[in-house]
Formats: sequence, C-alpha cells, structure tokens
Amino acid sequence: MARVRLSVAERREELLRAAVEQIEARGVTAVRIADVASALGVSNALVLYHFSTKEKLVAAAFAYAAEDDLARLRGLLGRRTTALRRLRAAVRWYAPTGQAKGWRLWIEGWSAALREPALREVTRDLDRQWKAALSEVIAEGVTAGEFECPDPAGTALRLTALLDGLAVQLTSYGGSVSRARAQQWVDEALGRELGLLQE
Repeated sequence: MARVRLSVAERREELLRAAVEQIEARGVTAVRIADVASALGVSNALVLYHFSTKEKLVAAAFAYAAEDDLARLRGLLGRRTTALRRLRAAVRWYAPTGQAKGWRLWIEGWSAALREPALREVTRDLDRQWKAALSEVIAEGVTAGEFECPDPAGTALRLTALLDGLAVQLTSYGGSVSRARAQQWVDEALGRELGLLQE
C-alpha cells in the first residue's frame, strides 16, 4: 500500500507524535532515530531531514507534547469567572492528582535536560510560560480584591515547585503519598499563598 503524501507540516507533526510515543515507551536516553522511523515505516534519513539530530528531535517532541497542556491551561485561565476559580481549576488540573497527562515524560525530560542544552532550553521556556500564566491570574485576583498576594511571581514559583515535587513522589515512588493527601496539601498551600481561610 502506498503511503499518503503529506505536507512538510503534516509530516513533521506525524514525526513528533511518533517521537513522543517512543520517548514514553523507551525513555529519553534509550530512544533512537531508528525507533521513530520504524514506528512510521519511514527511513532514518527522513527523520534526520526534518530534525537533523536526535537531540533536536527530542527537544521538538517535548515542545510538541506541551502544546496541548499549555492550550488547556490558557483555556482554564481564560474562562469568564473569578480569578480564584480559574486559578483553582488550573492548579487542580495541573496537579499530579488531576488530568494533566505525561508526568513520567516530563520527569524524564527534566533529567535529560541536565545534559542536553536544546532540551534544557525547551523545558525552561515551558516552565516560564506556566509560571507567567499563573502569576498573571494571581495578579488579576489581587487587583479585583478577591485575595491578597504581595508577590504573584513568587507564589506561582512556589506552587509549581510543590506540584512538580508531588508529581515526582506520585509517579516515581508510588505509595509514598496518597493522591487525596497530595490534593489536600496543594489546596492548603494555595489557601496560604492567597491569604484565604480554608473552606
């Protein structure tokens, strides 16, 4: 059966989807160009034509994997409701107890980023985008008088650090903390950061 001819953008997206799947299955360090090519029934040369190196393919795959989550975050934070409700929805969704997918992928990515400059730049940029989005909605809530927070950027950093750390505990060390307990800690931290009484 002949392969359908894809545009450059379509082919690139197909390769990125396959790369994400292979990274999830094999891990960042073990995945090879040949694995991605084989999964699609294409040549190694085609993959290299689009990405030139494994490192560039992996960095692009992580950026691709984050696009859906970032779009969802923007959607949650852009709703027509109070800043507090938007913030709670975003934090609960992002939390390892929520529906945000791919924590294993991101934990592997953070580890590989220690040695891979291209991946480090991608993960750093994505981290900045998450923190900036949370900081912005926190500042909106302060302006609207919904809660108090003297340092929205610091609060965003502390919240994401807590969420990331809990993700490692829940993903890598199953049973070390329950999902219910992790969610309770996240809710308590958010309440403390915003000067709110627990409801």
